[in-house]
Amino acid sequence: MNTPSLTARAAVRALRSSKIREVANAGMGGKDLLAFWFGEPDEVTPEFIRQAGIDALQRGETFYTQNLGIPELRDAIAAYVSRLHGADREVPPDNIAVTNSGMSALMLTTQALVGPGDRVIIVTPVWPNLVEIPKILGAQALTFPLTFSTAGWTLDLERVLAALTPGTRAIYINSPNNPTGWTISREEQNAILSHCRRHGIWILGDDSYERLFYGNGVAPSFLDIGNVEDRIASTNTFSKSWLMTGWRLGWIAAPRELMPQIGTLIEYNTSCAPAFIQRAGVVAIEQGDPVIERTQQRFHKARDFLAARLREIPGIEAPLPAGAMYTFFRVQGVTDSLAFCKRLVAETGLGLAPGIAFGEEGEGFIRWCFAASEDRLAQGIERLKKMIRHPPSPRPSPARGEGD
Repeated sequence: MNTPSLTARAAVRALRSSKIREVANAGMGGKDLLAFWFGEPDEVTPEFIRQAGIDALQRGETFYTQNLGIPELRDAIAAYVSRLHGADREVPPDNIAVTNSGMSALMLTTQALVGPGDRVIIVTPVWPNLVEIPKILGAQALTFPLTFSTAGWTLDLERVLAALTPGTRAIYINSPNNPTGWTISREEQNAILSHCRRHGIWILGDDSYERLFYGNGVAPSFLDIGNVEDRIASTNTFSKSWLMTGWRLGWIAAPRELMPQIGTLIEYNTSCAPAFIQRAGVVAIEQGDPVIERTQQRFHKARDFLAARLREIPGIEAPLPAGAMYTFFRVQGVTDSLAFCKRLVAETGLGLAPGIAFGEEGEGFIRWCFAASEDRLAQGIERLKKMIRHPPSPRPSPARGEGD
């Protein structure tokens, strides 16, 4: 008689566990810890945003709301997206869905569009959630790696177009990219959109870091060049630009034809985002541009500071990221980034994220979140120097017969 299994289904059991969490769990609780492993700003949410949430609670806004979000927030997001990306067209509120985080926005969009056996392409290295989400739904998730050089990360456009074969369901592009900071160009976007139009392929753009761009203005988005008939879905979050990681609020901008199904999926996932959090989101969008401008300037300065200090250390390659809030640098001789980061936090108290957490393409690299003060970054550099100066001793070769 076979005993029924008490484990999860195979697709879930096969999901990668977080290597960032593995390092963090090994280091949390340690004395004098300098943690830069998570992608989180080091400042609390601005007071006027927090107060909007408090005021809503005081008014008793603790009940269910509409699946797709309260009208005031959908209106605000639509106006915001139109201002950033609607040079030729406005994005109406009917094309907006409010979600419980940017992570939820990605999951809901994938649930709506991707099914078992579907072929999806994901540009990597990338934060692991983006690769694992399609796998949860039984899709065939194929990674397409960026190319690294001392000048930074680049996309082999011809090769990615060749990978987008007829029958491909979707391509996932996170730009500005976590962890590399790579940012897609307008020319690359035009070529990919034209190709996807011919073959009916969806483009899922993770635009979480679009305001943390160190070029001119806002990072390029497919929303800039698409039209209402295009298979384009953009997901976004309040976490990074408005310093609201713990609030768990995001949105989807997509064709209005998709919204009834997105609303149904929200009903069966979370029902709705909490009203008082949505009220804080309205205030963030309507009054928060100075916060974004200050944050972008602060992170720009921190990016330049950290890259310059890293480049002073022999054996480190640290190209300037075009966007996001991470330096993804390579350390000469490091072939096991997970072991390196575990040793780094154990011996120096410096917490960084291992490159392997972002896919095989990231092995040998380390991610450092520079959303911090220069003083903390400088302290971290000194701890990293100690580690580089004292690398682990090579393991002795096994004696004959060992390890058979």
